[in-house]
Amino acid sequence: MILNRRNLLASAAMPFASALFAQSEKKLRIADVELFRLTGTVTAETGINGQHQIQPLHVYEEIRPKEYRDSPNPVSGKRPISAIYLRIKTEQGVEGLYGPVDVEAALVVKQQLAAFLKGKDPLAGETLWDQLYRLNRHARAGHFMMAISAVDNALWDLRGRYFNTPVYRLLGGPTRPYVEAYGSCLGHSLELDKVREKSALFKSQGFRNQKWFFAYGPSHGLEDLAKNVALVRTLRETVGDDVDIMFDAFMGWDLNYALAWAKRCEQYRPRWIEEAFSPDKIDSFAALRKATSIPVASGEHFYSRWEVKHYLDAGALHVVQADPEWCGGVSELVKICTLASAYDVHVIPHGHGLHTALHVVASQSPMTCPLVEYLIGKMATYHHFEKDEPKPVNGRIALPTRPGFGIELDAAKIEKQAPI
Repeated sequence: MILNRRNLLASAAMPFASALFAQSEKKLRIADVELFRLTGTVTAETGINGQHQIQPLHVYEEIRPKEYRDSPNPVSGKRPISAIYLRIKTEQGVEGLYGPVDVEAALVVKQQLAAFLKGKDPLAGETLWDQLYRLNRHARAGHFMMAISAVDNALWDLRGRYFNTPVYRLLGGPTRPYVEAYGSCLGHSLELDKVREKSALFKSQGFRNQKWFFAYGPSHGLEDLAKNVALVRTLRETVGDDVDIMFDAFMGWDLNYALAWAKRCEQYRPRWIEEAFSPDKIDSFAALRKATSIPVASGEHFYSRWEVKHYLDAGALHVVQADPEWCGGVSELVKICTLASAYDVHVIPHGHGLHTALHVVASQSPMTCPLVEYLIGKMATYHHFEKDEPKPVNGRIALPTRPGFGIELDAAKIEKQAPI
């Protein structure tokens, strides 16, 4: 007796594969693309956690902020909060949801992508990504690529809901039951007593990896180079040798300054120095990598696999930090992971959001993707409108089990919802 494909799947007791086949026989079509803004209120403290980081514009003295200190008397109170979400609906009633979405990306989705998507097959992921990429001469980077990312991510959520499984399973995972998070300390004061206090606290919370953000660069002079070195020394002395410490310069340095900092800080064994230069300066990244034992990281402002490949071919990075909300979505980040693995380079996605990075990392080998970024301050409210937003426990985030990314909005926190 010859069995057809459906019978073979059933006889082999493969319920997930059988479900995929059965579902794929149904024809889905995109009916609508909706963008809406949620508004509400959160309780927050003012006067603390407002530390600036070095910025490219800080070469101009009149723009450079004054040295920051936490207020000794912070005030707690209510403040407004808002977020934009993207929902893609099908004629058959299956939906995909993703957010928060950057307003710049949302405008491109609304004005240029939404009409194109209507009537298309949401399961044809490769086709849709390629068509969106070819739709506009500016699609290769910037806000247009961010818009492609938002659509791609919402479509992955739709597919997960359609097949009733988490996205990481559609991508081939899980490769582990949880993903370790590194604590990203953006906004926390660089007053050294506060650094000791907070870094010890984060270690006690299970963060075995912490990233801190420099406030000073070449225009500040040698005295402030010494402050950047003191931050590294203070952290190593406080957290000991069993916690990795990483540092972010956010495009605010030049090569000479980075080399001077690295020479003084190699003894403290940072896990990496991140985005010391503008992403246009591949040669500077390559030169820094050759000159120091400190690993070199960058990539949150990479917009595709092609940009990543230029860096890998130049031997410029140890860590690629492509952001799935900016680099082309889940579809493109997976390709970047495959590319990086061939060069034996880590991919640790930038943590602007968390849902997509968590699912991609969970689907990849831990050798390629060992960590996700958790922005301690930002994530406290970033997913405010969602139920069960992803949070680390003892420095680790358990994998969600709900379909898609598991995003469910909490009506109790939404004071207003309006289309944009």
